[in-house]
Amino acid sequence: MTSLLGAELAQRGVAPDCVQTIELVRDVLARVGDKWTLLTITVLASGPLRFTALHQQVVGISQRMLSQTLRGLTRDGLVTRTAYPEVPPRVEYALTPLGRSLSEAVDGLVHWVRGHQSDIVRNRDEFDQAATPPHA
Repeated sequence: MTSLLGAELAQRGVAPDCVQTIELVRDVLARVGDKWTLLTITVLASGPLRFTALHQQVVGISQRMLSQTLRGLTRDGLVTRTAYPEVPPRVEYALTPLGRSLSEAVDGLVHWVRGHQSDIVRNRDEFDQAATPPHA
């Protein structure tokens, strides 16, 4: 409970176990809300990949960002990193069962977006047109 949020919630009388849950939910949402995490999980859903192959399939990500993303996913137990004692060294990344369950949840979100895509685009267009002041 060292975060500012945790301290504020505790001060408001929120139970410590609830504070911990709230902080964890925020952390997980921040991780999942990151575009590189979602793309990495989506690519790994098809099976284990070496770093180079994963880097090629996650379009636009730098090697440094992919390394950071994989490190965070491994820390959270969503991805495993397996190093094989070969020359040259071979390392593979794969989703854990926990990572697969997240992948299934992400698939549900993607399915929802696809089903409502035209509504979302239409609403955005209407909002943008209404928010744009007429030119004098």
